[in-house]
Amino acid sequence: MARPVAAIILAAGQSTRMKSAKSKVLHEIGGRSLLDHVLATCAAAKIDRVVVVRSPEAADVQAAAERAGAAAAVQDPPLGTGHAVLAAKDALEGFDGDVVILYGDTPLIEPATIEAMLEQRSAGTDIVMLGFRPEDPGPYGRMIMAGDKLARIVEAHEASEEERKINLVNSGVVVADAKTLFELLSNVTNNNAKGEFYLTDIVALANKAGKTCGVIECPEDEVIGVNSKSELAMAEAALQRRLRAQALDAGVTMIAPETVFLSFDTELSPDCIIGPNVVFAPGVSVGEGAEVRAFSHLEGATVAAGAQVGPFARLRPGAILDRGARVGNFVEVKKAHIEEGAKVNHLSYIGDARVGANANVGAGVITCNYDGFDKYLTDIGEGAFIGSNTSLIAPVVVEAGAYVGSGSVITKKVEEDALALTRAEHKQLSGWAAKFRARKQKEKSKD
Repeated sequence: MARPVAAIILAAGQSTRMKSAKSKVLHEIGGRSLLDHVLATCAAAKIDRVVVVRSPEAADVQAAAERAGAAAAVQDPPLGTGHAVLAAKDALEGFDGDVVILYGDTPLIEPATIEAMLEQRSAGTDIVMLGFRPEDPGPYGRMIMAGDKLARIVEAHEASEEERKINLVNSGVVVADAKTLFELLSNVTNNNAKGEFYLTDIVALANKAGKTCGVIECPEDEVIGVNSKSELAMAEAALQRRLRAQALDAGVTMIAPETVFLSFDTELSPDCIIGPNVVFAPGVSVGEGAEVRAFSHLEGATVAAGAQVGPFARLRPGAILDRGARVGNFVEVKKAHIEEGAKVNHLSYIGDARVGANANVGAGVITCNYDGFDKYLTDIGEGAFIGSNTSLIAPVVVEAGAYVGSGSVITKKVEEDALALTRAEHKQLSGWAAKFRARKQKEKSKD
């Protein structure tokens, strides 16, 4: 039977370099907070218990942890990474298993990496550290190996010239047996320039006690830490590269993938086509063979197989496009169901509405759904035709097969197969324009 696994997520860092009032780990990449990315990784790795260590001021971090079913502990005052892990000890009282130490500002570690660390731990290695080989190892602690064992970690400013040539560096991620971890941390001292308790000191203590320390390596992108808006942008770019690659590998066509932005939960089916400069906010699924054309923005929307969106379209939360539906340029759809084969091709706003199968909505049509207090439904029946520049004043029904003449303002039900128009009578005054111009020119000549 597999040993239980707990995670301690260190999330007590301030937003000083972020220059933000928001807690650092609640800034977002890919439509989800840094902390939620780490919590989701824990869930994917089937970690049994999670404790998030926060600062005293960060009640918002505790709320985020609790929403995900995690416990929270407070580090007060902040005295280093080792001290932060010890802050979670009481929350894991009685836990007998392995502990993974992660970081709330390091959102891109893959579940497979954690699983590899746990496998090495279960094979008998007492302490498993996560290392990587960056392009520039300069500021990182060097991992000094003795064969396949980790002998010690040397901080960059304390490393010798020979040690600084080592390009295997420490990420800070650790897996250890809970009892061993907390025993080692109880012996860590703060006898250093910063007066802090460093988690990395457990490696030397473990080796001194005759325990084994090993290393699992991962790509540099997985351990990007976020301390500033610049680093937040770097993490976003790394996540987008990963999401785009996954979509392309799954059979999605992207004409210019580097210009497409995806969210953590974007679902793109094989053979769908995504044009340049498309943005997917959270909550979007696109079916097989559907096409999302350039410069469209989708959020909380469902696009069925064979449907077409854009270019320059906006689908807001609650937008549903059935098979073969079309939403064209400069059309906004919000909380509306566009049924099979229906078309809304130009310059329209469709909100709080149903557009029946094979209906046609002309250019400039607006569903007037809001009176300043409440939202109301517009129901357009199957095969109906709504002429250009029509305003549909909700709540209103246009029944199946009905026609609405262009330029109408519809406030009452339009019956099945009827024609409804609300145009004013056409009047024409012959010669009026010529007389008007002559009068105006005469007036101007006197000035």
